[in-house]
Amino acid sequence: MAAFPERVIQFGEGNFLRAFVDWMLQKANQAEVFAGSAIVVQPIPTGLAAALNAQDSRYTVVLRGQQAGKPLVECDIVESISRCLDSYSQWDKVLQCAADPQVDIMVSNTTEAGIAYDADDSMDFGPPLSFPGKVCAYLYRRYQAFAGDSQSGMLILPCELIENNGTELLNIVLRLADEWGLPDAFSQWVADANTFANTLVDRIVTGYPGEKEAAQFWERTGFRDPLLTTGELFHLWVIEAPAAAAERLPLHKAGLEVHWVDDLTPYRTRKVRILNGAHTSLFSVAHLLGHTTVRETVEEPLTKGFLDGLLFKEVVPSMGQETQELDVFAGQVLERFRNPYIEHRWLDISLNAAAKLRARVLPSLTVHAEAGRLPQRLVFSLAAFIRFYRGTRWEGDVLVGEGPAGEYPISDDPSVLNLFYSAWQDCGSDYQGVVEAILADVSLWGLDLTQYPGLVKLTAEFLECMDRSGMETALQRIEG
Repeated sequence: MAAFPERVIQFGEGNFLRAFVDWMLQKANQAEVFAGSAIVVQPIPTGLAAALNAQDSRYTVVLRGQQAGKPLVECDIVESISRCLDSYSQWDKVLQCAADPQVDIMVSNTTEAGIAYDADDSMDFGPPLSFPGKVCAYLYRRYQAFAGDSQSGMLILPCELIENNGTELLNIVLRLADEWGLPDAFSQWVADANTFANTLVDRIVTGYPGEKEAAQFWERTGFRDPLLTTGELFHLWVIEAPAAAAERLPLHKAGLEVHWVDDLTPYRTRKVRILNGAHTSLFSVAHLLGHTTVRETVEEPLTKGFLDGLLFKEVVPSMGQETQELDVFAGQVLERFRNPYIEHRWLDISLNAAAKLRARVLPSLTVHAEAGRLPQRLVFSLAAFIRFYRGTRWEGDVLVGEGPAGEYPISDDPSVLNLFYSAWQDCGSDYQGVVEAILADVSLWGLDLTQYPGLVKLTAEFLECMDRSGMETALQRIEG
């Protein structure tokens, strides 16, 4: 595989890109639709470049999950990386790649914080401190190498988990080019000759499984691989780019779930409202039932029925898209939640839940409310969220709540935690007062939720029931 010509420059050598993009390159090479390898750049001072080079950039990807209700494990040795470069000790070699006409695709995953402007960055640093700074310097070297030829632009595919990731990266690169005094013609070339695609990526990558499990796969492959990484079977990459870009990187022709689209908004909405929305709707209900993991919750009949009803009867009908396609996606989500190889903890999902609920759950709820309907399960999850955020004491900036399994941390923005703490302290057992104080806060929700007739009353009724009778009894009344 490494004999294929280098065609991709990849910033990031972590588990996600290796089990997502590089795994896809492997599949595309095997299907004979791409024929290319990736140069991987370690973008920060510490990382895996040396470890990967020590084993000729070969490593193992193990994908595990369920297919048609049955466990399935796939194990591949990936050989689509040609070499790894440490940007801090080999920046000159990274820049040499910019002059290679065949290396015309860039991918990245430098975490959400990676696509950020740094006022103290400079092209004189070797390398620039920020990821956008590195991209700006790299593209400037390419611009110089090809004398600004409009055909020398790159297809740039950031995989960072922020909205409009390609557009954000482009804007910061152009800002740095201006501040660094680079020619206006360069900025024009960046904007016109290069394609900064907005992308949406979806695959849970769980990383190294531990020595005991890893040894089982080493025996299976005959390759003792300390860089083995694991993930789920499901994968999806949606790329918002001109049609011609798809021919440069035709991963979709290898049977992969890669979609080149004019507008990825429907895909993002689908993921946020169904996949992420299910997590956020269910975490407080599940935790207050004493559940620890997602799989535990979706395998328990009462909560499985609640989630099925929430997704198929309330969330999907609120989205105004083709219902059949959404139903299929929701079914895939439920199968992913049942993955026996992933232990996804509810307390991890609960972090900073207020903003998540506003973005993921509230849009589904308000569509119904604006039509004069109150979706029972979505309102119930709102009540459970308010109950979960009832803190009894403070530990520094963390509010501590109490549930069936004992005390638990409530971690969120201090202003959010103070709102909930004050509402519960001021109103006590006046559940309608608690709900009204919280739902009326425009800074939290973006609107006054008390405007919807009956919402405060129903939320308060659910809240009182789960508080006085327990979460299981309250849930049985919904699903009974």
